[in-house]
Order: sequence, then C-alpha cells, then structure tokens
Amino acid sequence: MRKKNVILEKVPVSAYAAEGKALARIDGKVIFIEGGVVPGDVVDVRLGKNKKDWAEGKAIHIHSYAANRVKPFCEHFGNCGGCKWQMLPYAQQLEYKQQQVADNLQRIGKLDLPPMQPIMGSRFSTHYRNKLEFTFSNKAYLLADEIGEDGVIPRRNALGFHVPKLFDKVLDINTCYLQAEPVNAIRNTIKAYALANDLSFYDIRAQEGWLRNLVVRICTTGEVMVNLVIRHENKKDREALLDHLLATVPGITTILYTINPKGNDTIFDLDPKIYYGKGYVEEKLEDFVFKIGPKSFFQTNTYQGEALYQVTRDFAGLTGTEIVYDLYCGTGSIGIFVSPQAGKVIGIELIKEAIDDAVENAAMNSVKNATFFAGDVVDICNDAFFAQHGQPDVVITDPPRAGMHEKLVNKLLEIAAPRIVYVSCNPATQARDLALLDQLYVVKKIQPVDMFPHTHHIENVVLLEKRINH
Repeated sequence: MRKKNVILEKVPVSAYAAEGKALARIDGKVIFIEGGVVPGDVVDVRLGKNKKDWAEGKAIHIHSYAANRVKPFCEHFGNCGGCKWQMLPYAQQLEYKQQQVADNLQRIGKLDLPPMQPIMGSRFSTHYRNKLEFTFSNKAYLLADEIGEDGVIPRRNALGFHVPKLFDKVLDINTCYLQAEPVNAIRNTIKAYALANDLSFYDIRAQEGWLRNLVVRICTTGEVMVNLVIRHENKKDREALLDHLLATVPGITTILYTINPKGNDTIFDLDPKIYYGKGYVEEKLEDFVFKIGPKSFFQTNTYQGEALYQVTRDFAGLTGTEIVYDLYCGTGSIGIFVSPQAGKVIGIELIKEAIDDAVENAAMNSVKNATFFAGDVVDICNDAFFAQHGQPDVVITDPPRAGMHEKLVNKLLEIAAPRIVYVSCNPATQARDLALLDQLYVVKKIQPVDMFPHTHHIENVVLLEKRINH
C-alpha cells in the first residue's frame, strides 16, 4: 500500500515538461510539479500520484528561487488562471516552448525531423489579446487576508476570471494586462455602476441574478466591440447601464447585448442584439479586412496571427496556379490570406455560421477565387467533389486542440496532395497526426510561433511533402 500525503523536501527543479508543469528527477524517478515553480527553484513537493517510475505533485514551499526569476508585473499573478509564466523572462519562455515542440514531435511522433526554425516570439508580450471574456459572480474568490479572523467568508460581487478548478468562484480583476485599453475602463465602469445601482451579479449554482458575462474585442483598426450578456431582459436597467458606459468610456464603436437564460455560458445558439453602432468590428491582416461579429472566431493575437499566416503562406510554396484546400477554415481567414498566390481556394468548415462569415469576408476583400463549404471534410471530399473542383495541390489544415480525427487523416492519405501545411495549437496532437501521415509524407519544415506570451501554449506550423516513391 502506497503512503498518502508524501512530501519530498528540497527538490531541485531541473526542467519544464508539457502543459506548463515543471520537472525534477530523484534517483531516476521523474517528478512532475505544479504550483508556479521554474527550473532552478528548490522546493518541497506534496505528491498526489506516486507510481514506480514517476510521480505528480504540487509545490508547497520554495526554499530558494532560481537566479533568473523576474518579478510578476500583475497584481493578480498566482491567483488568476492566466499568464502563469510571468516570473520567467520572455526569452526563456520561448526557449522552453521551442523545447516543448521538439520533445512532442520526437517523443510522440518518433519522426525523422529536419532542423527546427527558431521560434517566432510575439511582437508584444502584454496587451496582445484582441478578445477577453469576463464573468459576473456574486461569489468573489477571496484571498486569505480578505477572510475575517472568525473564518466567516463575506459575500462579495466580482467581475473577472474564473478561478481554476473552482467553477463557481470568480477572481475580481482590477487591471488586466492581456488587452489594451479601454478594456479595464470598460470593465471597471460597468462594475462600479452595477454595484452603485444594486444590479444583481449572477449566481452560477442557483442560476439566478441578472449580469452574466462581458465580452470585449479591441482591434488594431481602433474599433472596439462590447457584448453584455444578461440572464433576462430588463430594458430600463439595461439601457441605463449601457448609456452610462457610452457616456463614461470614449472609443467604443459598437455595443451589443445578449439574453442568456440557459445553464451554460455559450452564446453560439443565441441572438445578440445591437444597442449601439453597426454590431460588428473590422480587423486587418496585412491589407485584408475581416468583419468580426459577436459570435465570429478570429485569431486572438492579431499581430502574431498575421505572422502565423505569413509562415503558412510561405510553407505552401504557391506560384499562382495551385488548388488549395483550406480545412477547418473557420471564417476563411487563412484561405483569403493566401488567395492572391493561389489559383483556387476551397474552404471547408463544419460550422455553417463560420462559412457565412467566410463568404462575406471573401466578398469584402474582392476575393473571386475562393469558395467555401459547410460540412465534414470526410463527407464532402468525394470523387464527385474532386471532379467538380479539382484535386488539391496543397492542403492547409488548422484543427482545434484535439487535432484531426483519424478519419480525416485517412482521407488526407487517400487524397495524397503533394503538400500539406499543418497549423497546430497543440504540438502533442499534431505529433500524433504526423506519425499517422508518415507513411506517405515527410516533414520538411517546422516553425514554432508564440501566440500567447506568459502561458505554456504554443502554435506550430509543419510543412509535409509527399514521399518521392509514392
């Protein structure tokens, strides 16, 4: 029987593992450590899982800090679930991310790999997100010094981010460095008005209360969109709140409100209403303009999204005649971005609303050589479809974190395009898919791109070329 509550003392942290966990080795045994530690720290670790060859645990005390640590710039660091690597210099974050990509491709993919290109760091390491979603809650997450000496936890309203692993607790945010102004002015103005006028904050357990979510999108074009999500209509309070926001915070170009009476926070099956402005914003990537509504998907880091698409276009090696299939095309941004260098672009996406946006975005940019289809690639790409639209010379695929379904990987092997450009937000699932494609394709280029500074997340672009003997 294994001992419970095992604490390892003065463990030297030696490296980073996947998903932002730190790593230590004791007598040949690998210890995965959570709790905001970095290589070079010496820590006490309380083990959770304890197997023969490995263990997992949480750092409960730091005896000495790594020499390269820096002071986190955000007052909410350590309590908020985001920006967990603020204590690391950005240059070192990039080193660990590059290593994460290499480890995944080698350990999971077990592939013959070319030399990896140096990781592309983000142009901005703060204020880089174009979209943030905040949650209203009548159960603020309180720090230890905010709880009374008698142990009584006072009830307090909050507008901020969900605390990790506590679905009903929200950390009240004063200043967030993820998004440029006027995001903090918008959030703090709404919160102050709601508190002053006794507007009820949502209770996720009881599913009652009025104010639910606040979504803010800020574009490089200067346009600002606010979507206030409420549980039920209350015209008088809604108009008074939104009029106060417009009068107080300059620069907002459009405001919407969404009524959400459901048990979950998703708004994709709801109908946002325009209160002020045109109901959408416009964003630019190079000279391309994209219309973004309250339910549209768009790369969260605009500047680095542009860099990611430039790498994708470069890897595609287009000469002006190629037929390009853009899989998981979303609102068409990658396909439109590469369209001037392509003969024809075929975009395929499961979500019909995204395809509607893609068609509109193509028209806005006078793109005549792109066609978009809603549905599953496995179902759409049959012999009749290829006969009508042509076999692809290049396939671009940009799947979600779960990677590509095995049926799609098999479909790609059947299609056998000369080149595949695989854009991934999860190198682990990308490595798994590359291993399956290895029978027909060889990896020619690898380019990691950092979209999310101060987090362990990393994007990676891989160029695959069809093996000569096939």
